[in-house]
Amino acid sequence: MVQTKPISKTIASLLDLRERFNLTPTNNEQFSSEFAQDLPELTNSETATLDQIRNRFLRHRERGSLAEGTINHLVISPLLSLAGLYDEPFFITTEPEVELLLEDREEILRGRIDTLIIQHQLWVLVIESKSTIAFSVALPQALTYLMANPNPECAVYGLITNGDEFQFIKLLIQPNPNYDLSNIFSLLLPHRNQLYDSMRILKQIRQIMLQLS
Repeated sequence: MVQTKPISKTIASLLDLRERFNLTPTNNEQFSSEFAQDLPELTNSETATLDQIRNRFLRHRERGSLAEGTINHLVISPLLSLAGLYDEPFFITTEPEVELLLEDREEILRGRIDTLIIQHQLWVLVIESKSTIAFSVALPQALTYLMANPNPECAVYGLITNGDEFQFIKLLIQPNPNYDLSNIFSLLLPHRNQLYDSMRILKQIRQIMLQLS
């Protein structure tokens, strides 16, 4: 009998992913070169806006931890808007439900993605905002959502953030399920705005997806 299980409680480790999907980190150093090589430059207007976003976030953050909704308002939404991911040909949807059928285990894994950006039915970016959960916990869940990509022949990208830090994911299901991670970018570093790095990667992902259209 097939059992339906929540992703948030079933996938707790990278081992769970490997056992269910044979998903492993890539050994190819060039697998996610778009996270570090030939990144788009930022305009003066973009850097000024990113400085404003960071300063606004830090002003709220110094009062204590922030809820996920507050982080989305202060940081995630302005970043996506500045990167052009709210505009044609992209669409945003929040909390879409996904299901993964694992016939060999008689399981259906079910969950809701925090934010999903699509382009003509192609998944572009899965965003998981987990203000009170460590990256080590958020990563397996985010990777599971990425495995639900309905176009397994295409690479799909993810972003996990707790507000203070950001990390990008690239996952490709075919021919073998592999993933790679970017560096972790922190908003709390003094004298440096690492939103610049995150924005350059978002612009790179946007350019890559536009080339597929």
